Amino acid sequence: MIISKGWPAPAKINLFLQINGRREDGYHNLQTVFQFINVCDYIDFQVRDDGIIDRDSDLVGVSSEDDLTVKAAKLLREYVAGSKGATISVQKRIPMGAGLGGGSSDAATVLVALNILWGLNLPESDLAALGLRLGADVPVFVRGKSAWAEGVGEKLFSFFPEVGPIFVIIPDCKVPTSQIFSDPLLTRDTDAIKMHEFSMASSRNDCELVTRRLYPSVGDALDWLGHYRPSRMSGTGSSVFALFECREELEVVKHALPNDWTGFAAERENYSPLLEKVDEES
Repeated sequence: MIISKGWPAPAKINLFLQINGRREDGYHNLQTVFQFINVCDYIDFQVRDDGIIDRDSDLVGVSSEDDLTVKAAKLLREYVAGSKGATISVQKRIPMGAGLGGGSSDAATVLVALNILWGLNLPESDLAALGLRLGADVPVFVRGKSAWAEGVGEKLFSFFPEVGPIFVIIPDCKVPTSQIFSDPLLTRDTDAIKMHEFSMASSRNDCELVTRRLYPSVGDALDWLGHYRPSRMSGTGSSVFALFECREELEVVKHALPNDWTGFAAERENYSPLLEKVDEES
């Protein structure tokens, strides 16, 4: 019996997000930058020979059938017509429904880990393609490097932003991505830019105005954090963040955070800790 523990699934932020148009299939063309932060879920695996795939952890409000970790394992097994199974246990540290990519990251870690633990030796490109079937931002977690993304988020290009401290606030709400992208008032015609033209100062998140209107607590967090540094929403929300140059300034914000709010300090990273785990296990 193979038991493998401590596979990291890091959170991400979108440094910006702009929507360049709606596609015929109903999805949207967008541009964004994915960057990791050093807050992770951790996943343990027990490889099974009976072909059963299940989870050994409870996620509030998420059934086993809807769990992306279970879906990822079943998709991988189906892809290789395999007979192996796995019991999956997830230690959640990334808040759910906050736009930090926790579910997608968990799914990516399952694909990467079971590719090794099941002895499949599939190339990264195959795993990324499978991940796209689970969610638009799964491929960036599979590849494990910060990236400039286009299309629906699946076209990834090497891009390494500055690293440093970040403060994240998690408003007390969950924002469904589908609700934001289906809103008739969403901005969908922002002109595309080149990678070399990107800067935090001149970019924005096109989903922010709609999310502010539908979820006022997100706007409250953006406004509060904006008193200290320029603030921005990650993805479609609900999390908001600000980038800092020094830990001392960030600590001031941490101690000023209202007692009934949830927030944390972290570090921005351009390489996922999943890459180190793969090196250890390979």
